[in-house]
Amino acid sequence: MRFLRPALLCLLAAATPAALAQTIDYDRLDQRLTRLSAHEDIVGLSVAVIENGEIRFAKGYGVTEFGGPPVTDETVFRWASLSKGVAASQVAILAGEARLNLSDTVSKFKTSLRLPGGGETQATLEDVLSHRLGIVSNAYDTSLEDGRDPTVIRNSLRGLKSICAIGECHTYQNVAFDAVAEVVEQVTNSKYADAVDASLFKPLGMVTASIDRAGLEASQSWARPHAKRARDAGPPKAKIVNDDYYRVPAAGGVNGSIRDLALYARAQMGLVPDVLSETALEMMQTPRIYTRREQSGLSRRYRGHMRDARYALGWRVYKYGDAGTRVIGHRGAVEGYRSLILFDPERDTGVVALWNSSSRLPVGIGFEVMDMAYNLPAQDWMEIDAESAGGAK
Repeated sequence: MRFLRPALLCLLAAATPAALAQTIDYDRLDQRLTRLSAHEDIVGLSVAVIENGEIRFAKGYGVTEFGGPPVTDETVFRWASLSKGVAASQVAILAGEARLNLSDTVSKFKTSLRLPGGGETQATLEDVLSHRLGIVSNAYDTSLEDGRDPTVIRNSLRGLKSICAIGECHTYQNVAFDAVAEVVEQVTNSKYADAVDASLFKPLGMVTASIDRAGLEASQSWARPHAKRARDAGPPKAKIVNDDYYRVPAAGGVNGSIRDLALYARAQMGLVPDVLSETALEMMQTPRIYTRREQSGLSRRYRGHMRDARYALGWRVYKYGDAGTRVIGHRGAVEGYRSLILFDPERDTGVVALWNSSSRLPVGIGFEVMDMAYNLPAQDWMEIDAESAGGAK
């Protein structure tokens, strides 16, 4: 694992130029992304690559909406569940300042989260951030999407039946996870968005990042949401931005451009220790629990290319390829938007992508870039070779 930054810097200083040579073929990547962006399921797409610690590639494809302006590397998208890593980063920063501890129970703070059998007196912040609360996955997300107040929903979770003991199984949450925002607000005596802006966004130079719908819609360039059901023919349909997951900001409230997401990714690699220390990164990126359900899906769809799927704090950790290299990432989805981040913290290399449709095809971008980084044989992870791309926009 990589948490001895000074020693690593010494190794890098002594490395030969060949050891840090560029391995990603950016011309090929651009050609592949151009083809992908022409597919009828894609409206707009933005991709950035960090290689050996430097942002070597950042480009937009497609349009912000049908008939609208083109996507650029400054176009703002919703980050969806990549927001969970942001929340974990904020908690790790506060823990580093001794303003809270991961072992603190939920009941130590004035939150609205109530769990079956008074479980909030046992569940820790670590349990919340790693989705180990013992309740059914995505508990009451549909109620959130129906407009119900998330604080009321969190209180009502006490009426659920536990499916495992707290800390014993991974069940992904959104509404319950957002109790972290209430903790941050109490500890910092400020709004969650303001706390994150001061601790992360501003120090990292993230000029487009925000945490609410107003921030998205006030952006000079922002991608409108589009989606369609899997069985629907034709291009995705335009959607209206809603406040559903903005009301759980720690779980899904962040907006930002691909440039800002790349800056954030560099910090997660340990390249901005004044903002995210090695201690904070170890706190966040150490796996807590095996995620059997996710691994089953990865094995089925991606032929075991990523193995040993585990959840840390707001982050997923995998073994990549036959060599089993440790990589860290996450994906996100809210109506009309998708996102991904995947990186190797030892190599300071990774990829980030944002798109404003419900298509699964861009998920393959992460695999194609990392395969290039590892000099693995090229595979059609974007699924664009099997059929011709759709009409241009």
